[in-house]
Amino acid sequence: MSAHETASAIAAAVTAGRLSAAASVEAALARIAAADPGVNAFTDVTAERARTRAAEIDAGLAAGKAPGPLAGVPFAVKNLFDVEGIPTRAGSKINREREPAGRDGALVRRLEAAGAVLVGALNMGEYAYDFTGENAHDGPSRNPHDRARMTGGSSGGSGAAVAAGLVPLTLGSDTNGSIRVPSAFCGTFGLKPTFGRLSRAGSYPFVASFDHLGPLARSVADLGLAYDAMQGEDPDDPWQTPRPLEPVSAALAQGTTGLRIAVAGGYFARGGEPDCFAAVKQAAEALGATRSIEIPEAARARAAAFVITAAEAAGLHLDRLRVRPGDYDPAVRDRLIAGTTIPAAWVHRAQRFRSWYRARVLALFDEVDVILAPCTPCRALRIGQATMELDGVTVPARPNIGVFTQPISFIGLPVVAVPVRVGGGLPLAVQVIAAPWREDLALRVAGELEAAGVGAAPVAG
Repeated sequence: MSAHETASAIAAAVTAGRLSAAASVEAALARIAAADPGVNAFTDVTAERARTRAAEIDAGLAAGKAPGPLAGVPFAVKNLFDVEGIPTRAGSKINREREPAGRDGALVRRLEAAGAVLVGALNMGEYAYDFTGENAHDGPSRNPHDRARMTGGSSGGSGAAVAAGLVPLTLGSDTNGSIRVPSAFCGTFGLKPTFGRLSRAGSYPFVASFDHLGPLARSVADLGLAYDAMQGEDPDDPWQTPRPLEPVSAALAQGTTGLRIAVAGGYFARGGEPDCFAAVKQAAEALGATRSIEIPEAARARAAAFVITAAEAAGLHLDRLRVRPGDYDPAVRDRLIAGTTIPAAWVHRAQRFRSWYRARVLALFDEVDVILAPCTPCRALRIGQATMELDGVTVPARPNIGVFTQPISFIGLPVVAVPVRVGGGLPLAVQVIAAPWREDLALRVAGELEAAGVGAAPVAG
């Protein structure tokens, strides 16, 4: 299979006997060997494990065993997921000294139970505290559309691996935008599910009350297949909200008929490059969406997200900061140290505001089903670029890439990032936002944009 094939196409071919799982995996390993040195998406390649698993799938098929909905699909995971036999480094220098994981993380196990084949672990920003995809220890992951540009972070390797055609499916994490930003910069589809929907067991935490895990892929159907395979209650995850299985793959064919779709105005209609808003307009026109709706106090939500992020992350790292500060990326270390100085009263106020804000935003979904918003305020910046322009003001680049994503993940809403090409050049993306537990609606809208040719995830050269 070529680098352009989707996970859905690979699984269909393996199931039908037109392709072996072994051939699918070997093709992916060959692409990684040839192209990854220039992209730096992978930190670990699990070739022996992948070949063993592919042989098991092929043997099962020969014996008449159903291979699963992701039969023979190569995938890779951000290196904060536990992978048996590999230290879970979470992008850090310190963690790679840990004992190798004794068991795969929950979502890795569920994808392999559905027939997918793990081929490796992926580069990421240190401890996920990053919007750039630049890692001080492993080097930056590079945007396959322009290798002088950022992938976005912190799931930078996850976005780059899909965009470069190395694998059709990856897993990332999203706390303040770390699936959606790489999806936008690299031109992939990405799903940040509802907070508490998918198990986080067997993954390294960043901000426990914000962290989400989810897939990046080349098509909306691939997101749906992966999401369905990963659903299910997990007693090992104390943050998960038990929900009945709610498969979405079959719902994608329903399209958007009857859905009330609005465009986010106010805060989400300023503070970015014109093409970011042109992408939203293009998506809205394709969907026939004419209504505008304002998400109240989004700027304050972003400020509160910063406070809680810094405080929770600092608490997790305090002991290591005391004894090994020199082993952190300085940009990460300094923000963590700053987080230790935040007064508890500020965190309490931020949490109280969070409850207020969540109630006000959820009330909007009495009026609409889905909200469209820009994903990032710019296209991929140059690697090492320290500042950017927002509304004519020069601001630090690293924190401000997430200006449009933070107010959404702050209250755990499900979002699909849909890549959109506007005016040529590097990709952009639109956020398709739905009410909690309505991933199906966000995916239906994303699928409609893909079918209309507005949303597309081309493999970079």
